[in-house]
Amino acid sequence: MNKNVLVTGGAGFIGANFIPYFLEKNQNIHIVNLDKLTYAGDISNLEDIQNNDRYTFIKGDICNRKLIEDLFKKYDFKGVIHFAAESHVDNSIKNPDAFIQTNIFGTFNLLDVAKKHWMNGPNDCKKGYENSRFHHISTDEVYGTLGESGLFLESTPYAPNSPYSASKASSDFIVRSYFHTYGMNVITTNCSNNYGPKQHDEKLIPTIIRKAINAEPIPIYGDGKNIRDWLYVLDHCKGIELVYHKGKAGETYNIGGSNERDNLYIVHTICELLDKQVPKEKSYKELITFVSDRPGHDFRYAIDATKIEKELGWKAVENFETGILKTIQWYLNKYKTR
Repeated sequence: MNKNVLVTGGAGFIGANFIPYFLEKNQNIHIVNLDKLTYAGDISNLEDIQNNDRYTFIKGDICNRKLIEDLFKKYDFKGVIHFAAESHVDNSIKNPDAFIQTNIFGTFNLLDVAKKHWMNGPNDCKKGYENSRFHHISTDEVYGTLGESGLFLESTPYAPNSPYSASKASSDFIVRSYFHTYGMNVITTNCSNNYGPKQHDEKLIPTIIRKAINAEPIPIYGDGKNIRDWLYVLDHCKGIELVYHKGKAGETYNIGGSNERDNLYIVHTICELLDKQVPKEKSYKELITFVSDRPGHDFRYAIDATKIEKELGWKAVENFETGILKTIQWYLNKYKTR
């Protein structure tokens, strides 16, 4: 009999890459995907598995406690992999309320219902639920910003700078508290910037590709010198699957691509590749336009992934140059079919 695992936010960018990979790797697991389908979720991202008999989609909100309780009763989940989050920083600046609700209260709801379903009391698991695990997906933005040097470690003090990262930091602390207070089997992963197929159009890399092929100005914040550590989404999914199965309860694992690039490099690389693949009379670089910087824009993020590499044997397969080629091809196919 298949074991039921709840995945939240599975129609979003990372979740929609993770679910097909996880189903393929774990033939004894049935996934229930709970997603509110806000602007960030797209059910068409999961067309390739919609007829899979080990996959069920439910539209709903993690803030709805009765719904979560009903789903636990119906499906008797033995695991939760929690992606669901409001995640676009610009939106958190304009409308922080939704971020506080979903990222903090929603995470608490899931944790608390799972704890009651799996445990009799502190450090006392119900029979048959000893291996039930709550895996919380978080971000490197909780650590704040870095200067020219240094890397985020699992032990780096939290210093979130946007309403988004503050709400994710809060959710991380709530997850941590359920381990230390109740002995619940929780685990957290903090990842660097993901890119690849199925990402929402508003994010940096899809925006650059979309604007370029539509001959529209390509907006780059400030001077374009902000640096991110770029992680190909399938590499991230492999890391999540590994941590979910083999990570140590109560621990945090940072998943990063060791691919630091500034935004200018990103936009120039994409334009150069597009110049070769879909050439126009002028280079796409001529569309690059600098716009006023985002408030509180963190200068640099970079993750030290030594812990997951050494303890669990994970390694990023793609570097930025190989991953971006696959990504561009996927978006060119997507935008051509519109």
